[in-house]
Amino acid sequence: MGGNKIVVYKEPGVVSVEDHDPPKLEVPTDVAKAKGLTQKAVHGVILRNIATNICGSDQHMVRGRTTAPPGQTLGHEIMGEIVEKGEDVQFLDIGDICSVPFNIACGRCRNCKEGQTGVCLNVNPARAGSAYGYVDMGGWEGGQAQYVMVPFADFNLLKIPSREQALEKVLDLTMLSDIFPTGYHGAYTAGVTTGSTVYVAGAGPVGLAAAYSSMLLGAAVVIVGDRNADRLAQARSFGCETVDITQDASLEDQIAEILGVPEVDSAVDAVGFEASAPGKGMHEAPATVLNSIMTVTRAGGRLGIPGLYVTGDPGAADEDAKVGTLKVRLGLGWAKSHSFTTGQCPVMKYNRQLMMAILHDKAHIADAVNATVIPLDDAPRGYQEFDQGAARKYVLDPNGLIPAA
Repeated sequence: MGGNKIVVYKEPGVVSVEDHDPPKLEVPTDVAKAKGLTQKAVHGVILRNIATNICGSDQHMVRGRTTAPPGQTLGHEIMGEIVEKGEDVQFLDIGDICSVPFNIACGRCRNCKEGQTGVCLNVNPARAGSAYGYVDMGGWEGGQAQYVMVPFADFNLLKIPSREQALEKVLDLTMLSDIFPTGYHGAYTAGVTTGSTVYVAGAGPVGLAAAYSSMLLGAAVVIVGDRNADRLAQARSFGCETVDITQDASLEDQIAEILGVPEVDSAVDAVGFEASAPGKGMHEAPATVLNSIMTVTRAGGRLGIPGLYVTGDPGAADEDAKVGTLKVRLGLGWAKSHSFTTGQCPVMKYNRQLMMAILHDKAHIADAVNATVIPLDDAPRGYQEFDQGAARKYVLDPNGLIPAA
């Protein structure tokens, strides 16, 4: 292993691809000291990355909407081949191709044992939960790189059974690290089931994954709302109904035109805190999606909220929003007996089942999100185009291992 090219946040709107030292089988110093871990990660592996994706969550950092410092490495959606392993890795071998859940989890704490791997207690000194290449998540190196270190590998990694299938279906399988389970989690926790009517707010990759997952779960009608015409067209490409939130008609009226009633059984917020108010303008209103999904979801319905909300937003429009205090109409949700599910998706709850759906041709998530492969060196272009609203899910090819289409 030589050096390690990796994507780095420089300043708002700017990322670069830089040469770093190759990763070592070591836990970040702050994590080791705070949690009493040995710094040597005998439980870890080094992956040569096959595919690593640009995520909307990364964009929040790159826009300067988090407390991420310059120099923050990026990337938490990772699929790769094991090229080195620690002596305590028992059930994985050099050459295995694996999907990496974006949650870093120890497998030993109470939360991990209860399946809540998104809020592991042993991998982040600042709070429960951790991820690769993300602000306030423990200082783990990002995965938009040629190589990455994965700790607690026997617990964290999902091995793809067939190397041939891993490469043949790489664009679908690379979505298992985050957006496919996250979208599925949003739909599942919203109670989507056979015959459901569903509203998904946001037609970015996670919104599209939530809409596609709603169909896998048996929804009768999936309605996707956004202001981006290209992204709405992408949602229609696999059978969704769509609403354009820039129109003068209210969301309830647009839903009623489709369903005959102005409400749905379930709703998913795939937008998060950088939401814009409905209408032709673009003024930011961070609680608007939360309030709108409560408005259009039936009494007794459930809301899945995989969209990201933060505790620190230096670019927020008001002082309350800068610390994550939003004007949410909780009284409305209470009056309608809504159930809410928030927080990071516990990827391991879903990724094996979704892998099987992909391997047996029951799920084609790459088509649904319009997966688009670019070289690692083109990551700055991918970030720029994604930020401008491209209806694509950018997949980086760090080592030239993704087969040509």
